[in-house]
Amino acid sequence: MARFVYVECLVRADMEALWERTQRPELHQRWDLRFTEIDYLPRADGEPQRFRYAFQLLPGLVITGAGVTAGDRHDPEQRTSALRFASDHPLSQIRSGSGYWRYVQTHDGVRFITRYGYRPGWGRAVDLVFRPLIGRATAWSFDRLRLWLETGQAPERSLWQALAELCLRTLATAIAMTTTPTAVACLIGAAAILLPPLPSTPAARRCLRRPPDRQTAQPPHTLMETR
Repeated sequence: MARFVYVECLVRADMEALWERTQRPELHQRWDLRFTEIDYLPRADGEPQRFRYAFQLLPGLVITGAGVTAGDRHDPEQRTSALRFASDHPLSQIRSGSGYWRYVQTHDGVRFITRYGYRPGWGRAVDLVFRPLIGRATAWSFDRLRLWLETGQAPERSLWQALAELCLRTLATAIAMTTTPTAVACLIGAAAILLPPLPSTPAARRCLRRPPDRQTAQPPHTLMETR
């Protein structure tokens, strides 16, 4: 049975603003850690939107892929955007896949949900490491988007703040290991790992990683997912 990546984040913002920052490629690529570039391709009226995506693994080394997406925004209380994607790049761990974004209006805000599956490019053994990483990157990106919408903090600033906080925690642990008794150093190291990030720093732990109910877990009827 196929396993899927599931992430859910409550965004206290207007539905239209959330839709715009997830559906416009130039805005989407600013907050989503999984992509460096996203471009929509020309299309005729009534056709699904095709797109290209890229992720810069290293300077001069870019993994590319393509896909198709279709969004339904007619229901003011719930919207859905379904997509398929594939890559024939030899370094891509994702060969082909499909998934959806779901936007559910509540009294507290908009539940922004994604669920996607894919066929691994390097086999199941490598995917045991890759799948948790891509899931965490998805959740971290969702919280980065949430901060952008709720506080106005630009995604670029969120990234630099997260890197700075990581460096400070690492530095504090390193100093403790060289200047304090082992027991104290272990306590400081544990605190550096376990203490939650600052409220203005994106964190994957703020997102749900499992569907809260069976209804939420079901994909849209218009979408055939990878199995």
